[in-house]
Amino acid sequence: MILLEFSMFPTDKGESVSEYVASIIQIIDESDIEYRLTPMGTILEGSYKEVMIVVEKCFEELEAKSNRISMSLKIDYRKGDNSRLDSKVTKIESLIGRKVQK
Repeated sequence: MILLEFSMFPTDKGESVSEYVASIIQIIDESDIEYRLTPMGTILEGSYKEVMIVVEKCFEELEAKSNRISMSLKIDYRKGDNSRLDSKVTKIESLIGRKVQK
C-alpha cells in the first residue's frame, strides 16, 4: 500500500492559486481513492498505479492551464492492504497517551 503526499500548483498565475488547487482536488475527490487534504498538500492512499494515475490526471489538468507548475511528491510504501491514513496517527496518539490536533 502506498501513501503519497503531494502538492501541485501553477507558478505563473499570481499570488493566489486556490482556484487551480480546487480544480485538482475535484479530480482527486471524483476518483475512488482515499485521501486527506491538508493546508500544505494532499495525501493519497492506494496501490502505486492508482495513486500515480490520480497525480498524472492532476498534472494534466494544470498543464492545460499553465506554462509552469511546481510539484512536490513524497511516497511511503509498505506491504499489505491495511489503511494507514488513520492508523499512523492512531499509533502516535497511543504512544503519547492523548489525541493530537487534526
